[in-house]
Amino acid sequence: MTNTTTTVGQQRRALTASTLSFTVCFAVWTIFSIIGIKIKAELGLNDTQFGILVATPILTGSLSRLFLGIWTDQYGGRLVYTLQMLTTAVAVYLLTLVSSYSMFLVAALGLGLAGGSFAVGVAYVSRWYPKEQQGTALGIFGMGNVGAAVTNFGAPLLLVALGGAWQDVA
Repeated sequence: MTNTTTTVGQQRRALTASTLSFTVCFAVWTIFSIIGIKIKAELGLNDTQFGILVATPILTGSLSRLFLGIWTDQYGGRLVYTLQMLTTAVAVYLLTLVSSYSMFLVAALGLGLAGGSFAVGVAYVSRWYPKEQQGTALGIFGMGNVGAAVTNFGAPLLLVALGGAWQDVA
């Protein structure tokens, strides 16, 4: 992408869209840290079951970075990011429909793909900028980690405002 036909406007749009997407992905990736407490009580989970539930998306996100990064190199960041976010959106929707522990774990696997967005975004954003601007661009993109904080600050407020129904937060 970094060629003479790439404009500053195109770079900014790619960086803005990628950073916002990354923020949403990180908010989703860590959602069990908040709604998991309600789910634990609802399903009567023990501490081990709860720990596995919370850890599942983190593990999936970490492992998915490998194949998402490879696919980004092969097929391009725009396509892979789009498919990754659509798949994650389906997992979030399914999360609102499940009621058993095993199905929560399946949904958690899907939510974990949101954590893999880091590998896609880094590769995608890097291609829009020349080497001497990539550090700044990636620093801005990396600010999308704030999504985890958005979840930890915002989800409890939503839980209270919506009457404590975790499904409304997801």
